[in-house]
Amino acid sequence: MKRLTALVAAVIIACAAPQAGAVDPDKPLVVPGTVTIVAFDQLEATALALHPGSTLLDTDLDEAYGKYVYEVELQDRNGIEWDVELDALTGQVLKNHQDT
Repeated sequence: MKRLTALVAAVIIACAAPQAGAVDPDKPLVVPGTVTIVAFDQLEATALALHPGSTLLDTDLDEAYGKYVYEVELQDRNGIEWDVELDALTGQVLKNHQDT
């Protein structure tokens, strides 16, 4: 029984180790060649269209729960900052909220 418990624990640790390495925020996200995302300039244009006259502050491509999300930070004419999240595969706006 101890041997079986040790084997199960080793399998769990081995399976969890690669996932822990994939969550490093200091490493750039690498999109697999089999995934096609919308062009970044189109995603940025969609975000800017939500807040005409805004300035692009920052962009970031993230992967969470198997979904690629393009995050765009904008500053509008009044100095208000906005966070816009888009589905990188479809271009659909997922979130559009004022940065707090």
